Amino acid sequence: MADASKTSEYKTLAAPCEGVIREKMSRFLAFATPVSSAAEAKEWIAAIASRYHDARHVCWAYMLRADGSEFQWSDNGEPSGTAGKPILGQMRSKEITNVAIAVVRYFGGIKLGTSGLIVAYREAARQAIEAGQIITAFETATLTFTFPYLSMNSVMRTIRDSDAKIVSQTFDNTCTIALSVRADRVDALAERISSIDGTSIQSIT
Repeated sequence: MADASKTSEYKTLAAPCEGVIREKMSRFLAFATPVSSAAEAKEWIAAIASRYHDARHVCWAYMLRADGSEFQWSDNGEPSGTAGKPILGQMRSKEITNVAIAVVRYFGGIKLGTSGLIVAYREAARQAIEAGQIITAFETATLTFTFPYLSMNSVMRTIRDSDAKIVSQTFDNTCTIALSVRADRVDALAERISSIDGTSIQSIT
């Protein structure tokens, strides 16, 4: 069951965006994109790494969930804590989630030192975020239920009165509908639907 006591609202990026900085002859190319899962984030990061396979380092971080509780980062060969953590830190600073950021470094021959690397990766990530548009979004849950055909009008009226969207539907003697709804509103909607004659909640995921 979804926990309706937690808000589903969060801030994220509207679309992919980029930034670039130069520091002591090294170039840092930063790429940021909205993502909805760890698998999507890792696939996108792998694509960036493949595209810039000739770069010395491709460092990255991603953060997921409205509360930012799921995250991962990588220094990709840079000294520990000098790349991935500063990138992740910019997501926290800007209060955005469901975002992945990769920073590609082309080494210019001059070492930056630990503090220099932290500043460079942080600044590159900041540039990418600020080049994009931050929007408000909402975590969603899927509510699946069955009902008799005779209850169709009551069910459809309840759906119209909510902000839910129909994901799938099957109409027969026993009908099935799956709805996408804000996670912090799913329990209340399930309760309203349950009050309709013959309905049965199958799952909330």
